[in-house]
Amino acid sequence: MANTFHKQERLCSKKQIDLLFSKGKSQLTYPVKIIFIDTPVALQFPAQAMFVVPKRQFKKAHDRNKLKRRMREVYRLNKKIIYGTLQANGKKIIVAFIYVGKKIEEFPVIEKAMLKQITLLG
Repeated sequence: MANTFHKQERLCSKKQIDLLFSKGKSQLTYPVKIIFIDTPVALQFPAQAMFVVPKRQFKKAHDRNKLKRRMREVYRLNKKIIYGTLQANGKKIIVAFIYVGKKIEEFPVIEKAMLKQITLLG
């Protein structure tokens, strides 16, 4: 499996996002919160993901973009773990990674938190 993050793997559908935030299950591993739900929609990939950093905490766009880039990179490098368990179970999910920290964390801190949550998704 290639370590890529295609357009089809991004969660863009307004209906899916509304469903995710209204009925999804959530877990928190500081500094990243995850919200996920199984979806009956036929997806090309086993999972669709979105990455959120609140404007309330990080006023400058370059800070928000930096954190989203770090979360996307962790997801991209470790998505084979998610895809392997989802394909074995025959499930399709949509997931949102939300940064809840108050300060900008380094890549290893974000990676450790996201890996802990990624293993729980399957």
